[in-house]
Amino acid sequence: MRTGPSTNGSRTTALRTVILGVAASDAHAVANHLIARTLRDRGYHVVNLGVNTSVAEFVEACAEHPDAEAVIIGSLNGHAHEDLRELPAIRAAGLITCPVILGGNLSVGSHKSPRDLERLFTLGVDVVLEDAAELPGTLDRLRSSASQLSSTRAS
Repeated sequence: MRTGPSTNGSRTTALRTVILGVAASDAHAVANHLIARTLRDRGYHVVNLGVNTSVAEFVEACAEHPDAEAVIIGSLNGHAHEDLRELPAIRAAGLITCPVILGGNLSVGSHKSPRDLERLFTLGVDVVLEDAAELPGTLDRLRSSASQLSSTRAS
């Protein structure tokens, strides 16, 4: 489900845009819908690609929404690394330039090692979240960092 900018009478309010989806091999929809709702309630324009979202679909959404602040990918089945194996080439080609945030159950099995995270960062994931409640604050920090970087470049 996609939503557009909200209107206040005759005035249009610009919303912060994020692209949300569940990794390609994953059909877990409940968390995706809860995250979308939470972000919309906080004033975000959420481009929700739903479940079983390929890297190519995230690329298409980024092209359609160049103002997107982040691509947010959920994965609960533990196969995020395999689902995102095309991400390094996509990032290198500049087809996804905004931060990529990944959350959920990111590896198979109950034991998670630092190596699992390293593999995801190597793919081009910028932020790995353990708790979806961290997402709004993370988006604010990323936006603040981007603003500081762009003002430094302008100086």
